[in-house]
Amino acid sequence: MQHTLELYDVPFYSIKSGRKTIEVRLNDQKMRSIQPNDILTFVYQKETIITTVVELLPYDSFLDLYQTIPFVEMDCENWTMHEMLAATYKFYTKSEEEKWGAVAIRITTAL
Repeated sequence: MQHTLELYDVPFYSIKSGRKTIEVRLNDQKMRSIQPNDILTFVYQKETIITTVVELLPYDSFLDLYQTIPFVEMDCENWTMHEMLAATYKFYTKSEEEKWGAVAIRITTAL
């Protein structure tokens, strides 16, 4: 199955360069429909990147996810835990996190 997800410029180009191999999202209904081997098309403005889902790693919270997944896999190796959480909560509320949890989506790009 194919899915389309929008990104901002920095994460888009991190995926495009191959430095980012984990996309972090709220584990909501849309993300729960994604399965390993599905195709994810990431979009930034008019550019796209086609990726394949390698695995999905669900967590109860973003904190649990960030304590488990090395930041380098998200192209954030020099970030602190505080910075990771602050950036995440710009997009998702604590209420949404409590309801849905978080998911790390391991991807690979077709080179």
